Amino acid sequence: MKKLGILGGISFTSTIEYYKKIMNLYYERYQDYYYPEIVIESLNFQYFTDLENQNLMEEYINCIQSGIDNLKHAGAEIVIMAANSPHSVYEVIEKNAGVPMISIVDSVAKQAQALSRKKLLLTGIRYTMSHSFYKNRMKEYGIEIISPNDKQQNIIDHIIFGELAVHKINSQSQREFMDIVGYYQKECGIEGVILGCTELPLLIEGLPEPVPFLDSLKLHCEDSFEQMLK
Repeated sequence: MKKLGILGGISFTSTIEYYKKIMNLYYERYQDYYYPEIVIESLNFQYFTDLENQNLMEEYINCIQSGIDNLKHAGAEIVIMAANSPHSVYEVIEKNAGVPMISIVDSVAKQAQALSRKKLLLTGIRYTMSHSFYKNRMKEYGIEIISPNDKQQNIIDHIIFGELAVHKINSQSQREFMDIVGYYQKECGIEGVILGCTELPLLIEGLPEPVPFLDSLKLHCEDSFEQMLK
């Protein structure tokens, strides 16, 4: 089994979930304790987020690349970035990584195709919702991406950074999120929702799904686990 490198800390909450889910996937399949080897490079979350918000892309890319270099030097044979937003520069990073990588956007796209969903609402941090990397990549799969309006993006962004990043679940925030989903289901006919922030599954856990919710973290873990086995 290949050794997995996780670029994490963005945030630590999702990194914990990645580690736990991959280990659980192994045990569910093999029912033994020969767990896969995993190395984690945990980035400085505030520094990383500041680079995104200030659009300092050269420094942003260097930060990500440095983390991946450390994973490679630690023996990682496959690398994943445990967040959606750094995939905005995925093509640049992958080109220079020197080790195979697995894209979270591709993991989500393959599941959408399997479910025959062609129109999806993208939710996540404002950086992810306002950038085109999901839309451009999904177009290659024949999938249309709709992003919330500015006001709704601010609401979702606040829920993620103000609550979910520190593992706080607020019932009012759950209602606000589901209202946004309901709006785009009614007005635009969306066929699914991309949980395009790896903290968002914490928010909707146990809630009814009016359309399928595509959990980017879960799908990325499953995809990565299968690649580790190869």
